[in-house]
Formats: sequence, C-alpha cells, structure tokens
Amino acid sequence: MSDEHTREHVRIETDALVDYTGSEVLLFHKIENLSLGGLSIRTPTLEPKGTQVFVNINFPDLNETVEVEGEVAWVKHEEPKEMGIKFMPLKDRQARVLQRYIDERARFLSKTD
Repeated sequence: MSDEHTREHVRIETDALVDYTGSEVLLFHKIENLSLGGLSIRTPTLEPKGTQVFVNINFPDLNETVEVEGEVAWVKHEEPKEMGIKFMPLKDRQARVLQRYIDERARFLSKTD
C-alpha cells in the first residue's frame, strides 16, 4: 500500500514558496508538496526533528499569505535535503485558504494530465 492511502490529508505538488523561522530565519524555499496537515520543503539548512517552526506560506495565485505554526516531523539529510513540517491545529482562516489553494491546484493538475 502506498503512503497516499495511509495519509490523513491528500498532498499536492505545488509552486508555492515558504519562509520559515526555527533556529534561523530562512526565506523563499520551494514547497515540494502541501496538505492541510503539513508540507515538505527542500532546504540546505535543516532543523532537528521535533523543532517548533513558524511558516509563512505565500500563494501568489490567490493573493494570500498564511502563517502557521508547525513541528519538524522528519528530516532527510541526503541531497537534496528536505524537511517535513506537520502543522499544529489550523485556525479557520488558515484552513480555508489552504483548502482553496489545494482545490485550485488539484483542478489545474488534473487538466494537465
């Protein structure tokens, strides 16, 4: 069984960018994939698993920005270095914006297949 079948939230590939604050402030990192539960980013600077971070996700297509609190859930130290961030419970506005972006991105991706 694939990971997609065991995930609580559907993940989508995205072109959105994220800034995050953990032990450092890092700007303009590409999100690899995104769901209502969290995101995966490629970054040269990794935080240790369990680190609390604040992510600022920029959705230029929606003209929206969402800031959420998260925790580093996993880290991949091999190149390309990646980090998975699990969101803490989302507020209503955060969830609405994320869901709107996910829905629009899913529609776009289904048209390009």
